[in-house]
Amino acid sequence: MTAANSTEAIHREGRTVTLTLHDLLTRGPGALKRRLHDAPRRARVAVARSGASQHCVACDRSFGHFLPFRRGSKTLSRFLVEAGYVTGDFDNHQCPYCWIGDRERHLLMYFDALDLWNRVTGSRVLHFAPEPELRRRLCALRPLRYVAADLLPYDSETVAMDVTAIPEPDGSFDLVICNHVLEHVPDVDRALSELLRVLRPGGIAVLQTPFAADRAETMEDPAISTDADCLTFYGQEDHVRLFGRDLFERIAAAGFEVRYAEHSDVLARFDAAREGVSLEEGLILATRPPADRS
Repeated sequence: MTAANSTEAIHREGRTVTLTLHDLLTRGPGALKRRLHDAPRRARVAVARSGASQHCVACDRSFGHFLPFRRGSKTLSRFLVEAGYVTGDFDNHQCPYCWIGDRERHLLMYFDALDLWNRVTGSRVLHFAPEPELRRRLCALRPLRYVAADLLPYDSETVAMDVTAIPEPDGSFDLVICNHVLEHVPDVDRALSELLRVLRPGGIAVLQTPFAADRAETMEDPAISTDADCLTFYGQEDHVRLFGRDLFERIAAAGFEVRYAEHSDVLARFDAAREGVSLEEGLILATRPPADRS
């Protein structure tokens, strides 16, 4: 028996991980630690892939179930549940094949249903915190200009950019995508002003963000500053507010015309449970008016 085909069974937390001696000899003990650390997740992924009750619109595969975000819906505090928190589907977060999250899958579905792809070819697109599959599809449509931007870029093709100080001339873009960004931005009114400024008249911004449907006003309390408090009251440790229904008035006050496309109207033909997206999360579309009103 050679080192390449010999195996060593390693038991941890009731699971068996088979590791070849070749791995141990060539990759060192770090490979063993990674295998052991990843074993529970690999087991969960294997279970999720079995069956065909759910479907991913990003990779067009069917499987047993999506992987949850953290502890799924149990992650949400009682406060947020009672506030009517509208966000993604925590229980059906990640595809076990392509790893695309529910918020991005939902956005792809809205782009299909509303034919927003038709606005991309030959146009100028600014994409904040770019989602990988959405980015790939947008670039495949050959926009005249595509700018991927993030406050802290994670790759060389994404430029460093602060949404409250966009270094672009007025009217530079036809389409702006700002998906689940505004809840992280301290000066959201300045961000909205900048997004309006860089859009051409008639241009559209996709401004998805969580909000509390049962709260009239936005909750933004300086006393809520610890990770635990932000998670409880804002939904995530790095969120700086909980928008209320006044979110739409706030976007309009910046100068946009606002449309909220309900899932039940636009995506009625889809089974939200099978696709792993939230029925409650509509699409927030903000248009710069054809002629500025002053």
